[in-house]
Amino acid sequence: MTLTIPRGEDNVILTVDRKDVRLTNLRKMFWPELGLTKGDLLQYYASVADALLPHVRDRAMVMKRYPHGVSGAFFFMKRAPTPRPAWIETCGIDHGSDKVIDFPVIQDRAALLWVINLGCIDLNPWYARIDDVDRPDYLHFDLDPGAGAAFERVLEAGLVVREALDALKIPSFVKTTGSKGLHVYTPIVRGPVQKDVWTFAKALGQALAARHPALLTAEYRVAKRPPGRVLVDYNQNAWGRTLASIYSVRPHPAAAVSTPVTWNEVERGIRIEDFTLRNVPARIAKRGDLWKPLLRARGRFNLGRYL
Repeated sequence: MTLTIPRGEDNVILTVDRKDVRLTNLRKMFWPELGLTKGDLLQYYASVADALLPHVRDRAMVMKRYPHGVSGAFFFMKRAPTPRPAWIETCGIDHGSDKVIDFPVIQDRAALLWVINLGCIDLNPWYARIDDVDRPDYLHFDLDPGAGAAFERVLEAGLVVREALDALKIPSFVKTTGSKGLHVYTPIVRGPVQKDVWTFAKALGQALAARHPALLTAEYRVAKRPPGRVLVDYNQNAWGRTLASIYSVRPHPAAAVSTPVTWNEVERGIRIEDFTLRNVPARIAKRGDLWKPLLRARGRFNLGRYL
């Protein structure tokens, strides 16, 4: 059953699955031009929780906080703030020099609302699960348009990446970033460490860029990228990097959502603005979670065979 966030109040305590969650500043405008409040953001996440939670559960969460909405300053925060509810789980990750950071983990609806209430517009989960934080269960490519590259070029780039993965018999799933590009994900058998996953993604990304130089680039330095190309960003597979998760609202003028789409939709043509905080819950209700196969143990690519 979908939770209802109270309207007409600034601060409430909502009981969610027997846990009391304090929600604050609900009437604060987060998208003033759209008339969307922090309460509207919380209601969106409450509405999509059943589809979202399986994708972020058991993963450390990097918080990107926008306390004053999309037009205000933001900051990243890794360590779970204190004081915090006793039911918020954490995951300690060693960052070297005897520095262990305790990240929050979103295990249920209460934890989801608690994190969003901190001003997190999008969610940025760790690639690996908390039982082995250095062995991810997917690799991905972030397709990011450079200067002069329209979104149609990104769609074309996505199809090129899919074709290459299909040739290697590697499954692929695509979603909008909710910002400017596409994310292409591949579920893998856990085993290789993050650095090896990055190495594989780098080799494939550079090979694709070399094969399609008029469309793609793998040049990470902005000043050296040729204009009008789409960056095949393999570096987001590096240890400690994160991407906005599936169903994340983004700090976009249209309150766009990082939304799974079908390859047929990519072929027909889509826009980032087609998928927003206002319409994605209805899309999920109608079509279900298009990325549910990413959660299954079967059908994962065994990257270890190539290393």
